[in-house]
Amino acid sequence: MTAKEIRTAYLEFFRSKAHQIVPSAPIVVKNDPTLMFTNAGMNQFKDLFLGEAPIKFSRAADTQRCLRVSGKHNDLEEVGLDTYHHTMFEMLGNWSFGDYFKKEAIAWSWELLTEVYKIPKDKLYVSVFQGDEKEGLPKDQEAYDIWLQYVPEDRIILGNKKDNFWEMGDTGPCGPCSEIHVDCRPLSERETLAGKSLVNADHPQVIEIWNNVFMQFNRLKDGSLQPLPAQHVDTGMGFERLVRVLQEKESNYDTDVFQPLIQFIAAKAGKVYGADERSDIAMRVMADHIRAISFVIADGQLPANNKAGYVIRRILRRAVRYAYTFLDLKEPFLNQLVPVLAEQFVGVFDELSAQQDFVQKVVLEEEVSFLRTLATGIQRFENYTAKQAEFLMSENAIDPEKSFEDPWVYSILKDQMVISGDFAFELNDTYGFPIDLTELMAREKRWSVDMEEYHKALLQQKERSRAATAIDTGDWVLVKPDLEVEFVGYDDFEAETEIIKYRKVSAKGKDQYQIVLSKTPFYAESGGQVGDTGRLEDHSRMFFVDITNTKKENGVIVHYADTLPEDLEGTFWAVIDEDKRLLSQDNHSATHLLHAALKKILGPHVNQKGSLVTPEYLRFDFSHFAKITDEELAKIEHLVNKKIRENIPLKEQRYVPYEKAISSGVTALFGEKYGDLVRIITFDDHFSKELCGGTHVQATGQIGYFKITSESAVAAGVRRIEAITADKAEAFVINQERELNELRTLLKGNRDLKSAVSALIEENAKLKKEAEKGLVEHAANLKNNIIHHVKTIKGINLIAAHVDLQSADAVKNLAFSVKETMDELFLVMTTLIDDKPGITVMLSENLIEERGLNAAAIIRDLAKEIQGGGGGQPFYATAGGKNKAGLPEVLKKAEAIVNNLP
Repeated sequence: MTAKEIRTAYLEFFRSKAHQIVPSAPIVVKNDPTLMFTNAGMNQFKDLFLGEAPIKFSRAADTQRCLRVSGKHNDLEEVGLDTYHHTMFEMLGNWSFGDYFKKEAIAWSWELLTEVYKIPKDKLYVSVFQGDEKEGLPKDQEAYDIWLQYVPEDRIILGNKKDNFWEMGDTGPCGPCSEIHVDCRPLSERETLAGKSLVNADHPQVIEIWNNVFMQFNRLKDGSLQPLPAQHVDTGMGFERLVRVLQEKESNYDTDVFQPLIQFIAAKAGKVYGADERSDIAMRVMADHIRAISFVIADGQLPANNKAGYVIRRILRRAVRYAYTFLDLKEPFLNQLVPVLAEQFVGVFDELSAQQDFVQKVVLEEEVSFLRTLATGIQRFENYTAKQAEFLMSENAIDPEKSFEDPWVYSILKDQMVISGDFAFELNDTYGFPIDLTELMAREKRWSVDMEEYHKALLQQKERSRAATAIDTGDWVLVKPDLEVEFVGYDDFEAETEIIKYRKVSAKGKDQYQIVLSKTPFYAESGGQVGDTGRLEDHSRMFFVDITNTKKENGVIVHYADTLPEDLEGTFWAVIDEDKRLLSQDNHSATHLLHAALKKILGPHVNQKGSLVTPEYLRFDFSHFAKITDEELAKIEHLVNKKIRENIPLKEQRYVPYEKAISSGVTALFGEKYGDLVRIITFDDHFSKELCGGTHVQATGQIGYFKITSESAVAAGVRRIEAITADKAEAFVINQERELNELRTLLKGNRDLKSAVSALIEENAKLKKEAEKGLVEHAANLKNNIIHHVKTIKGINLIAAHVDLQSADAVKNLAFSVKETMDELFLVMTTLIDDKPGITVMLSENLIEERGLNAAAIIRDLAKEIQGGGGGQPFYATAGGKNKAGLPEVLKKAEAIVNNLP
């Protein structure tokens, strides 16, 4: 079976078991502060397991894109080195939300593996949870007894908490699990040694293929287990491993999931996959990493220097570094894999092929940038080792003319040839230069790296980072758990409400509270729009708590406050800050008009790549591959304002089936997870029609005026426009008019400002030329004057003089001019430019060669008199300082230097 056939067979099997086939959630997680990326198939159903969202269907199945490169589930450093770890992988899953449980889950997993996929039963082993006394958890006897119906008892393994109790993280849904393992060794090996002893022993051919998790508990912050409102099934089967087993390969990378990529890399690199372990690892790393990179970018996360953006940049750089080091691919290459990958996923994850050009350009720019970083890092490394070699030769009194590669020299210095861990950390932390590449280059030179010092510096950095971002989140305290959350903010700015639950959160020494209300008008931060602020007032409106922010967590609206109400069980009024909300609505609706205008003016290729909507301004990121011209910006701004003046009424459609909305031609954003029912925001059916959960004006005229304030690049193929509307735009225009009036006043009321300013520029240029002419004449007079003050001492023509020039360039020109007219010159000039003391030294070449003089050394000595420093070349050097009173001493000291020469 091909990979596509295997995937299809899985989904069709569970469709036949009355499961709803659902699409993969985006790989980039939004509205969940505990995750950056989807790292398990159950992530998108977390709120269902916790009972925080209504269950639309009791059974589901899917193939979910997952990424495991940070936190508890971190496989990055193993990727490519072994045959089965990956950064991005597909997790085939089937789910029960309070419906079937262990009996059906086990029966169906066995049926699919042995009857549909026809894996020999004698290759399979199963495991069940043995229990844990410390947790007070008994053995999973129910799962054990069910498995006895399908496998002999000697093929059932009792597993400990580490292997057979699944937890997503430190807190959250969890429960015992039952794994299925497959023994892929040859028959001769299986007959010699039973696979049971190799299960969960990291044997490359005896691997876990399926995990049936029986969700029964919620892990609380204090470590205790709380029963979930209902029992659920969460299963996961690694697609790449399954394909490997069914295609009878020894490695996931030998299957048709990865081979198209690997063979493309091999051909371009002039290598044969399987011929050399180091190049094989590099090809596996590249083939794996391009999958993670491409899908994360397609889902809306661009490479960056922090958070999720940094993780994907790190993955990309790891791939580039392997290609650079082991495949000798010194030019950008990784981006060429994007079309190959996109073709593989047509009909499965079409978002990649739809954005192929965009993703490829982003990867290309990142490659170009990192290859420059590699070149910079290599140069710094070479400079460091060269200086260290020179220092070691000097410290050990070894003739500097001897070669550092000399065996005798090496025998003396080998124990001292250690690269500082602090330097290696600086290369990595400041310049993005990989530590393993530093180690590799060091070994090539027979140096070592102080890795203990490196890890100490790395640990200190992690502790600083951890301390800066540490958040201590308490468990939810239930007040009225029977109530459900209702958002009324589209229609109302205040609502009578009650508190469902709250919890305490501590960060950076400050305590806050998060509150969930039964009915709320507060819009929670999402879709780029910031969360509402406002107040929670008691029913008498005599006491209130400020709501400082509103966010979503797993679909639940959470209100942030510095304090709690006194009577938590009372009735309250939730009241938003109306002014801020209205300004946010102006800006949010303006982003829709802007998006549509960009498509009209620049072309249909424009797609939103991010936005920020605040009461103060809006920011809109979009795909476009060139700087927008002033003329284009003017057209875009004009079109948006035209639509504002048309006062187009808002057309809002709620609870529209997703497929119906898409078929109507609505604009949907890549990387967003839409539900079965969506909300459509339309301003003119032929202009702007988008899926959106944000708040909007009732008619475009409320926006008032739209003004673009900046246009810039964000990343390869991504531009950014910032703009203001309403009150802010009005204030901007008023300020511009005030500045123009002030300028007219300065220009004595001249109405033709362009001509007046042009005349000033021309006059200024003319005056500059005249000033430069005067400066040249002054410099010529100074030259004649100081030449007449020359003193000949010991055959040296000494000129030590203070010159009145107000330009460093003029001083330099004077020095070179004097040098051209006089041999044996020892020239020292002092200056005072903008009240800052300066020194210039100029020497004739023969004084350098015959007398051993050096202008750079001389000026360092002279600069002490003005409390400064400087440097330069042997024949010309300059210095600046703080103490202008020391200038006369500089001239005396210069004469003393000449007098003291032999």
